[in-house]
Amino acid sequence: MPYRIVIADDHPLFRDALRLAVQDALGDVVLDDAGSLKEALDILSSSDDVDLVLLDLKMPGVQGFSGLMLMRAQYPLVPVVVVSGSEESSVISRAISLGALGFIPKSAPVEDMQAAISAVLSGDVWLPENVDLTSHGNAETDDLARRLSNLTPQQTRVLMMLREGLLNKQIAYELTVSEATVKAHVSAILQKLNVDSRTQAVIAASRIDGEQTEVTDAGPSG
Repeated sequence: MPYRIVIADDHPLFRDALRLAVQDALGDVVLDDAGSLKEALDILSSSDDVDLVLLDLKMPGVQGFSGLMLMRAQYPLVPVVVVSGSEESSVISRAISLGALGFIPKSAPVEDMQAAISAVLSGDVWLPENVDLTSHGNAETDDLARRLSNLTPQQTRVLMMLREGLLNKQIAYELTVSEATVKAHVSAILQKLNVDSRTQAVIAASRIDGEQTEVTDAGPSG
């Protein structure tokens, strides 16, 4: 059976370039295009034979590493390779800490893209040449990434909505659940992230993206 790969990027020209690179590397392959995180997740929800996702960090529905976090939480058995315009070692390190099995800079030559795809499909991890993750390690960030990776898919969704400034009743409406359920998710998020308030949870989630976030504390319940 041919491999099935999802290319999730909101730039059609870059999707086309990736498509050509993948087809040249693998030959017989089934490719699905997604221009947003929602489209990518819809493909995964309707298919159980996706072998790899090539995921851009910046596209509609994605805030920093939130798309990677949600995809890894919801579909932990589907390998994800991040494709990004960023080449910073700190960004690469965070992506790998959050479960990506590879990182392809958008400036990489086609040969590197093909090598990355082939390596991950073979069960290996692929990084750009000369990237030393050990020199960019940060115990606090690594611990935070580990805690974030322990969130369930629904808890990850709730945390993403907290970052958008939504109140519990708004989150409940969006997820079609009760406010009590949302409060339970928020409490679980605080416990897993080892923080005392939703403000601190939002700050922690922003810190993994290297952001400084200012929010008004609404307490654990909102």
